[in-house]
Amino acid sequence: MAQIRAKPVLKWAGGKSKLLSQIKPLFPPELKQGKIKRYIEPFVGGGAVFLDIAQCYPKVEEFFILDINPELIIAYTSIQQEVNILIDKLTQIESNYLSFPEAQRKDYFYQIRTEFNQTRHQVNIAQYGKNWLLRTAQLIFLNKTCFNGLFRVNSKGEFNVPQGKYKNPKICDPDNLKAVSQILQKTTLKLGDYRQCCDWVDPQTFVYFDPPYRPISKTANFTAYSSHSFKDEEQLQLRDFFVKLDQRGAKLLLSNSDPKNEDQKDNFFDLAYEGYNVKRIKAGRSINSNASKRGLINEVVITNYN
Repeated sequence: MAQIRAKPVLKWAGGKSKLLSQIKPLFPPELKQGKIKRYIEPFVGGGAVFLDIAQCYPKVEEFFILDINPELIIAYTSIQQEVNILIDKLTQIESNYLSFPEAQRKDYFYQIRTEFNQTRHQVNIAQYGKNWLLRTAQLIFLNKTCFNGLFRVNSKGEFNVPQGKYKNPKICDPDNLKAVSQILQKTTLKLGDYRQCCDWVDPQTFVYFDPPYRPISKTANFTAYSSHSFKDEEQLQLRDFFVKLDQRGAKLLLSNSDPKNEDQKDNFFDLAYEGYNVKRIKAGRSINSNASKRGLINEVVITNYN
């Protein structure tokens, strides 16, 4: 039996699964040549690029993933540490949910959501504990059954996405969870912002930055996937960090929205990353509430190599 290809466990804002075919040709040549020994992703999110590199480039020896959202680090650590127990907990939740008629499913969804929110302060993010497993199972359940698979929190840090309408959602995928767990065995996980990866970077490192995207219109705001804002000032601070790592000889790739989708005169990223390679790729992202005006838009991809 062929080994299953690991794919993201969670649907996450700005996930790169659909863009991989356009991003992969922009990976540094040194990655294909086997010269990159370390991969770092400081805004890991759903981890589509991380999982692809871990499975397609065997010469990469070490992986480091970070995120400022504690729920993500809790989930990845749980999958890394005790995937079989997690599968058991998630299977039980799935069995309960799918056995209910529609009205009871709704009650069960909001029961889990309430429990998830009420217990968030009981989880010690500084030290792995058994309660991380139940929290991860609840997070995966909510992600698979909520509206559009969104992760969104309110100003109090509470998950507030309503139930979605799915007749037979696949909540637990044991084979994929085990495949992801296997990759995570050679991965260092860290809760924190992108700057905390600094000590790991050397000339044999490839870093992929996928930060919260700059809004492409005045009415488009980044949906809250954490309580931290990421405005133009933060985008420029990230640019400064990009320059710092470039000076260390690391290979760097960064994705972001293209402001020229709305305003051809908006050269924010072209100016911020002047001297680097700024390319544009097509993404099927919705930027208009009017369905007839949706379609392919550009995203910018910035590299410090050709």
